[in-house]
Amino acid sequence: MDDVITTAVLRVVESMQENYGEQLTIDDLARTAMFSKFHFSRVFQRVTGLSPGRFLSAVRLREAKRLLISTSLTVTDISHLVGYSSVGTFSSRFTHSVGVSPSRYRGLDLLVPPPGGSTRGAAETGTGIGTLRGTVVSPIENRPVFAGLFPDRILEGWPVRYTILTRPGPYVLKDVPEGRWHLITQAAAAGQEDAINYPACGHDGLCIGRQGPITVSAGSTITLSDVVLRPMSVFDPPVLLALRQLMSAELSRR
Repeated sequence: MDDVITTAVLRVVESMQENYGEQLTIDDLARTAMFSKFHFSRVFQRVTGLSPGRFLSAVRLREAKRLLISTSLTVTDISHLVGYSSVGTFSSRFTHSVGVSPSRYRGLDLLVPPPGGSTRGAAETGTGIGTLRGTVVSPIENRPVFAGLFPDRILEGWPVRYTILTRPGPYVLKDVPEGRWHLITQAAAAGQEDAINYPACGHDGLCIGRQGPITVSAGSTITLSDVVLRPMSVFDPPVLLALRQLMSAELSRR
C-alpha cells in the first residue's frame, strides 16, 4: 500500500478518534487527508473497507459503548457527546449496530443469543442453503474465538450465522443463506476483553481475521482457506456488536 495513502488515512482516522463529537463533514476529512474529496473517499474505503462516513459513525458508537459502561452519564448526554443531535436517532443506530438499546447495554452482563443456537444469527435473510467450513489460526492460544458472517467488513448488527469456538481450530457454519457475506473472526487474550471498546493500536491482545466476500449459492459447501487472525490495527473498523457479552452468554450456556 502506498505510504502517502496510508499516512493520509491514518491522519483522518486519528482525527475521527479525537473529534468524534464534532460535526465532521466529508470535506473536513478530505482536507485532513490533503486529497480531493472524491479521491479521498475512494482510497479511504480501499484501506479500511468502509466509507469515511460509516467509519466515523462506527467510531462514535464505539465511544458510546465505552461511556455507557465507564460513566454515569445519561443516554442523552452520551448521544450529544458522540456527535448526535437527536437522542432518538442515536438510540436507533446504537440498537441496530450493537444488538441492544443503550440503556440495556449499560447493565448488560450477558447478551442472550438468538434462537437456534450458536450456528444461527438473528438476521434471517431466507432459508439456509449452504455450508461454510474451515480453520481459524490465532496467535492467541487456548482462548475463545468468534466467527460470524456479516453483510459488510464490520462487526455490526447480528451476524446472519455465527459460531463460537472454545479455542482456535476447525469451524462449521451451517444453513447459510444465499448471498455475499464477509467472514469475520475475533479473539482477545485473557484480561484484554475490554480492549474491544478502545481504538486499536496493533497490540496482539486483540486479534481479528477476515475473508470475503464469499458467495453462497443453493446447496453449496464451501471449504475456505485458513483464517489467520492478526492484531487489530487502527485501520480496522471498530467492533460494534456487543461481542464480549454474546461470547460470555454462549459459553455460559454450554
